[in-house]
Amino acid sequence: MKIAVINEVSARDKNAYIISAIKKCGHEVVNVGMTEKDSAENGLTYIHTGFMAGILLNVGVVDFVVGGCGTGQGFLISAMQYPEVFCGLIESSLDAWLFSQINGGNCISLALNKGFGWAGDKNLEYLFEKLFVDELGLGYPKERSESQRLSRMTLKNISQSAHKPMEEILSIMDKSIIKAIFAHKPFTDLIKANCKNKVLQNIILNNYMRGNL
Repeated sequence: MKIAVINEVSARDKNAYIISAIKKCGHEVVNVGMTEKDSAENGLTYIHTGFMAGILLNVGVVDFVVGGCGTGQGFLISAMQYPEVFCGLIESSLDAWLFSQINGGNCISLALNKGFGWAGDKNLEYLFEKLFVDELGLGYPKERSESQRLSRMTLKNISQSAHKPMEEILSIMDKSIIKAIFAHKPFTDLIKANCKNKVLQNIILNNYMRGNL
């Protein structure tokens, strides 16, 4: 599984902990979040990172996105504004396992400042261990697995009906937000990689990543 990490500016000091914890699960990790080396001035907020998560999942360059902010609530709300994003707020290893089994989502939001104290790095390790220990969407309890699968399909259909296509969202998005996310080199480098949605990738490359911002 290819996983993108997109934490915002208030949690840039937690970026290394997130990366380390996911790598221990054996998955490929791409870091497009804010790091301690990045300046806090004009840094990416959860408004930006939620939009970035939507783009990455719609263009199909990653399988899963790990985001977060101070409480986790901001990124969750931001990411869920976009089609094909199914995000959960995860604060414990049990949250992580139940989300993976029942909801089978493709994005999680972490509370990276609230309650992140002593042994916070260990909590992240246990959280990711349970998030990825079993195949996503197997269901829990087992007798509810088919009903839960049907609910996930229903939500996917609702998401497609309720949201504008990502191509249209890009065309009407606030230009300052567009400029900020495409100025973040780790993000633009990832968009240039092998993507499943070549049509959307070409739209982004031709209209938003050619120095016309």
